[in-house]
Amino acid sequence: MKWQRLLDDTLHYVRPQLGQGVVADYIPALAAADPRAFAMTIVTLDGEVFSVGEATTTFSIQSISKVFTLTLALEWEGQELWKRVGREPSGSAFNSIVQLEHEGGVPRNPLINAGALVVTDTLVRFSQAGAIDQLLALLRGLCDDETIDVDSTVAASERVWGHRNRGLAWFMKSFGVIRSDPNEVLDAYFRQCAVAMSTEQLARAGLFLANEGRDPITGAQVTSHERVNRINALMLTCGHYDMSGDFAFRVGLPGKSGVGGGILAVAPGVGSIAVWSPALNRSGNSLVGTLALEQLSLRAGLNLF
Repeated sequence: MKWQRLLDDTLHYVRPQLGQGVVADYIPALAAADPRAFAMTIVTLDGEVFSVGEATTTFSIQSISKVFTLTLALEWEGQELWKRVGREPSGSAFNSIVQLEHEGGVPRNPLINAGALVVTDTLVRFSQAGAIDQLLALLRGLCDDETIDVDSTVAASERVWGHRNRGLAWFMKSFGVIRSDPNEVLDAYFRQCAVAMSTEQLARAGLFLANEGRDPITGAQVTSHERVNRINALMLTCGHYDMSGDFAFRVGLPGKSGVGGGILAVAPGVGSIAVWSPALNRSGNSLVGTLALEQLSLRAGLNLF
């Protein structure tokens, strides 16, 4: 398959839409992003890399980090994790507190903010090296790239403006769902969201998700086939907040978005795709990134359905 031509055609298709949508501004460090920026990368299972746009420019991966922290948490806590977080789509905004009141402090799924805080709580409790050091070790190892790091400016901005996440964490602590010190969990969460990666790095890091949990290039078994199936299922049904159904309908691939404008998508048996376009739609997902993935999925016949 001629991936580079498909990417070039996709960029040509979405170029007139660049700049539509609104850059996230509730975190000041994200507000400076260029709404017309765009990058897209495919890494295939045989290690070939195809890109268009600003594919080596790093950006804040934000909630895409939840896929990798969930991978670690399931390795360490296993099925016990599901006693404190559900597996259902929320149908609500990514930082909503409404459902927690009615559901005993148990978040609907691990890919909304409340659920991701529970996952980070697991990392804080089980990690011997420190939650963020463990996450960075995973990402650096997957990419064979020691330059991947936390953007300290974004992390500081997250910490200053993370009032809603503080509310979520302390509310869940009152139900016993968060078991560590909420301040420690929040500090780790703010830093994980501030990890900076390019689309080339992100697509490479997600490659194990397309290959039954095994990195096809190094041969390392990152997690089990069964767990990857579960993670991909959650990405498909919950990875885009209250527009997850629309993403599944239009793109037909497991995917996880972040308010930094990135999306990681998985084409099982084919490869991993990362796209970045900072301007967001009303649900906090990349507007043009979603359109680009829809077009690529259509043109390449990737839709799982």
